[in-house]
Amino acid sequence: MVKIPIFAPRNSLLYNLPLINTIPYMKKIFFITSLLFILAGCSSKDGDKKSRLEQLKKEHDKLTGQIMALEKELTPANTVLSTRVTVDPVTKKTFEHYIEVQGRIDGNENIAVNPRNQGGTVLRILVHEGDAVTKGQVLAELDADVLKQQLTDLKNKLAFVSDLYNRQKLLWDQKIGSEVQYLKAKNDMESVQNGIATLEEQIQMSVITSPINGTVEDIPIKVGQLASPASPIPAFRIVNFSKAKALADVGEAYSSKVKTGDQVKIFLPDLNKELIEQITFSSKYINPTNRTFLVEAALPASDILFRANMIAVLRIKDYTNPSAIAIPQNFIQNSRDEGQFVFVAVEENGKKIARKKTITPSVSYNGLTEVVDGLNEGDKIITAGYKDLYNGQPIDY
Repeated sequence: MVKIPIFAPRNSLLYNLPLINTIPYMKKIFFITSLLFILAGCSSKDGDKKSRLEQLKKEHDKLTGQIMALEKELTPANTVLSTRVTVDPVTKKTFEHYIEVQGRIDGNENIAVNPRNQGGTVLRILVHEGDAVTKGQVLAELDADVLKQQLTDLKNKLAFVSDLYNRQKLLWDQKIGSEVQYLKAKNDMESVQNGIATLEEQIQMSVITSPINGTVEDIPIKVGQLASPASPIPAFRIVNFSKAKALADVGEAYSSKVKTGDQVKIFLPDLNKELIEQITFSSKYINPTNRTFLVEAALPASDILFRANMIAVLRIKDYTNPSAIAIPQNFIQNSRDEGQFVFVAVEENGKKIARKKTITPSVSYNGLTEVVDGLNEGDKIITAGYKDLYNGQPIDY
């Protein structure tokens, strides 16, 4: 039996085991030993990196301190560094303010068409959406069979009463018979004639005709439906866009500022076009539901393809100042104690410094604010770098 001479202490169990039985144990010991060496190597590498990182941090802090100390030594005592800014001289220019509301495009003739004084079932529709029609053209026919039957009966009755009247008149001309008989025969005949005229007019109203020249834009009714003059939904809609207009509802607060003749810019977002026109109508009636009043601007004849209810943004000019001081709104700062102010660049004792100027702003539009007090033409307003300034701070530009 072979003993293990070196791998185990003499007092261990492995030392006294047979060699053939110790081979598996030797393999396990070799594997565990190798693994420990590998882990130790990895741990050693990670430790080196952490140590190197700590060393670099210490060197960085040391260099930063040295840099700050040198800068302090090189800067004279009581020296305040100037701040770099951008300035822009104040000039007077035209300032305009607009009221902006969303409106729509409509034709001067946009007509909802219903039967005239006589409803009935729709028998035939003679036009289609998009058709051009003329004034008086028949659009649809309604059921008028009852009226036509009544007309036939009245015409038969007219023949009878007319014959009676002629006979009575012949006798009356010969001084035969009474005047009452003659007048009654005449009245009966005239009554039937008036009834026939009324029925013929009603039959004529059993057709729906176009009241204007234009285009058929909508046909809500269908064959077999009942068309009525009192229906909230029109039978046809006829639009004439040979003359168009822009309409908008403006808030009551602007009722004293908007009037006929005011300039208005009409922007059509769908067509990416803008037209400059004038207000042609400003209503004196305030809608009690939404507290608005209607304004209109006539549009000139052009090649622009206007459509009913197309979106139009109306910008109505309600204020203009041809010689105003207007600055970008974001230059204006607010202070609880001093109100609104801006910084301007001035020269004092040969040095450029920033001075705070309290201002009185007026109306604002499109990013600009009119300043009515506090600024003069030629002042150099600071337009960049003004956020962190203080009054009297040295500046450079």
